[in-house]
Amino acid sequence: MPIYLYWGEDDFAMEKAVTTLRDRILDPLWTSFNYTSLSPDQADAAITGLNQVMTPPFGAGGRLVWLVNTNLCQQCPENVLAELTRTVSVIPDNSWLLLTTRNKPDERLKSTKLLKKCADEFREFPLVPPWKTELLVESVNQVAQVMGVKLTSQGAEILAEAVGNDTRLLYNEMEKLRLYASDRNKPLDVDTITQLVRNTTQNSLQLAAAIRMGDTAKALSILADLITAAEPGLRIVATLIGQFRTWLLVKAAMESGERNPQDIAKLAEVNNPKRIYFLQQEVKSLSMQQLISCLPLLLELEVSLKQGATEVSTLQTKVIQLCQVCQGSRY
Repeated sequence: MPIYLYWGEDDFAMEKAVTTLRDRILDPLWTSFNYTSLSPDQADAAITGLNQVMTPPFGAGGRLVWLVNTNLCQQCPENVLAELTRTVSVIPDNSWLLLTTRNKPDERLKSTKLLKKCADEFREFPLVPPWKTELLVESVNQVAQVMGVKLTSQGAEILAEAVGNDTRLLYNEMEKLRLYASDRNKPLDVDTITQLVRNTTQNSLQLAAAIRMGDTAKALSILADLITAAEPGLRIVATLIGQFRTWLLVKAAMESGERNPQDIAKLAEVNNPKRIYFLQQEVKSLSMQQLISCLPLLLELEVSLKQGATEVSTLQTKVIQLCQVCQGSRY
């Protein structure tokens, strides 16, 4: 049954998969006849899409019907479920139904169970957590291989640090490196990557360090620079959450009496055990309670930004609150 369901928060990776699928199915000369995309704000989008996917394609190529950001796997009315059940088993072989959503499908729903059973591909596009550096480096190496860019292990680490889990930025920066290295057979050196790639993650880490020290003026200054550089607020927050989470896990290991750097690195999901000494020094002046108190503030900030709060003022307010927490009693 020609059904595809893509879901996850990595919008760019999902867009690339959709483009690949669309190019494979559609004949360019017949796209306007055989391609339909329906957004959730269109009336009866799901029913319309299910009806259209039953129509054989015109001319060459196949037909593709795309339900964009559908909620069929979060809530599915009985009439839509009935139509879905009736349709999925009889879709013509040369018609394809594509469903995409940012939200994780609810495995308890009948619609999700049906689609998971019938789909040719039921695929997640997750964002790599920004603190999982090993996975970020792996992602960089995969994209470099696809785009034909040669990197050293240190170069891949620097690029992963610079772009974080922003897949769109990774591809943009990799394309820049590909063009620069088009006539070179050797891997790009670290200096070249540093000059060509804009590293705002490092600035976000500097922001985390200023907050940790309780230096409000410096933190707000770094935040202003990030905003001026058009750094997305959610990416700043992701870096802060990752850094404070790592600090909390390292502090918890220290409080429990753990002394082995390898064991602490494993607990804190730090790829390089040599970093543990420096992380221990960084959290020495903070209490467990201070670090614990910071995480709810960061999560509140993330939720506020996702709900459309004014980015600049919201970031500034939370940065001030975080600095105040870190200015409290230390040991």
